[in-house]
Amino acid sequence: MKALCMTFTLSCLLATQAHAALAQHPDLDLATAQRLANGSGCVAAVAVLDRGGNVIVQQRGDAVGPHNTEAARLKAYTALSTKTPTQAFAERARNNPEAANLTSLGQLLLLGGGVPVYEGTQLVGAVGIAGAGGAEQDEVCAIKATESVGLAIHP
Repeated sequence: MKALCMTFTLSCLLATQAHAALAQHPDLDLATAQRLANGSGCVAAVAVLDRGGNVIVQQRGDAVGPHNTEAARLKAYTALSTKTPTQAFAERARNNPEAANLTSLGQLLLLGGGVPVYEGTQLVGAVGIAGAGGAEQDEVCAIKATESVGLAIHP
């Protein structure tokens, strides 16, 4: 009986230690994602992804072409995957011959308009905007949306 009690106690201690070692991450919730989607003030297509690349919110303004819906998602995915605003990432790729093959990856869109979203030092998701009037304007809108909810595009 004493051996069983010791085994149980040891198991509990190991389980507690294993649980304590898991990293804790903030999550981008639906309410914040909706505020991000509406926070830019721009008429465009918007996609908000969680840190795993899953779409939380996606919407498109009435006057915005339907192709922009997928472009917004790809910009957000690119920003999330690279942890870099897509405008800066695209410029780096254009200036680096070794990065030329990045355009062949179907899930990356090297155009401005996607930004990673951080809470403190933690990457919590990304915002992509397309159809607001060009890549530079898309990026301005994505940054404005992120700042409107008190989050950042850099850790």
